Amino acid sequence: MTKKTTTVRLDEELSATVEMVARTEGVSMNTFVAEALQDRIEKVRKDAEFMSRLATLVERDKAILDRLAR
Repeated sequence: MTKKTTTVRLDEELSATVEMVARTEGVSMNTFVAEALQDRIEKVRKDAEFMSRLATLVERDKAILDRLAR
């Protein structure tokens, strides 16, 4: 899988907490953050309200792109 580098800005307290939890779990901060993001994505995909809002956004964006393509 191709990877993309992304900068995430955390306040010092959150960064220290992430580092401590990651070290305790024996993983890098990168792995910890990536897994946390994946867990959150899996959670919202199961949320019907979120999926409804997502569908609305996709339709709106599709309409905009269709207008631009004319």
